[in-house]
Amino acid sequence: MDFSNFQAPGMYPYHASSSSKQAEKSYVDHPIMGPHNSSFTLMPEAPSKHTKYPYVTGTSVLGVKYKDGVLLASDTAASYGSTVRYKSVQRLKAVGKTTALGASGEISDFQAINELLDQLITNDYMWDDGNNLGPVEIHNYLNRLMYGRRNKFDPLWNSLVLGGVKNGQQYLGVVTMIGVHYVDDHVATGFGNHLARPIFRDEWRADMTHEEAVALLEKCMLVLFYRDRSAINKFQIANVTEAGVHISEPYALQTNWSYKAFENPTAGAVGSW
Repeated sequence: MDFSNFQAPGMYPYHASSSSKQAEKSYVDHPIMGPHNSSFTLMPEAPSKHTKYPYVTGTSVLGVKYKDGVLLASDTAASYGSTVRYKSVQRLKAVGKTTALGASGEISDFQAINELLDQLITNDYMWDDGNNLGPVEIHNYLNRLMYGRRNKFDPLWNSLVLGGVKNGQQYLGVVTMIGVHYVDDHVATGFGNHLARPIFRDEWRADMTHEEAVALLEKCMLVLFYRDRSAINKFQIANVTEAGVHISEPYALQTNWSYKAFENPTAGAVGSW
């Protein structure tokens, strides 16, 4: 039996075309759809669009200086809308030998920034002049990058925390998605601006040891875990010293849900359920 001309009901007729006719449109007459182009695609061509809303996002990043270097901290959560969809996303990155970078906001935009920074560091290394980009230069580059994209009305939806040590000088700065940038002794993004920085102002000291600085960051990360619905109890800390950048493996902290405010959160709230 010859099936070479078989056509299932409702299927478009198949038209074989030679290479010389590939540019021609093959129109067929479908009993329901009428005359149409059989060379269709599942997704018709559409104009490219700028990112209008972030989709998969990370929450707060914290940073502090201490006696011998700089520490950055973030959790490993990435939320799809209001759902904590991914729980093992690293939002801390080593940039060269002297700098670490952390990001809040859109994860895909952070990946794009990482690619640009990798290219920047590679090009700098290829000069082989013995002078490597430090945290000041990388911070300036990120300032121009974020502000330039903002001026094109196509911003990278991230708030960045950058810390580093070079020639004995500690450096800690922030860049927002519209290019606002500043440096300080302790910084935060997202909810960390409201929940962590008051703790920093009360407890941070310039002569803190590494252990004291880590304990301060862990205290703030626990507060964020308790109060920020996008945060999880799985953290990483980046330590930047003259010796280089070290990013810890993810770890969790001991929590305590027996506080009275947690046991009866609506006490004193008139009209609350």
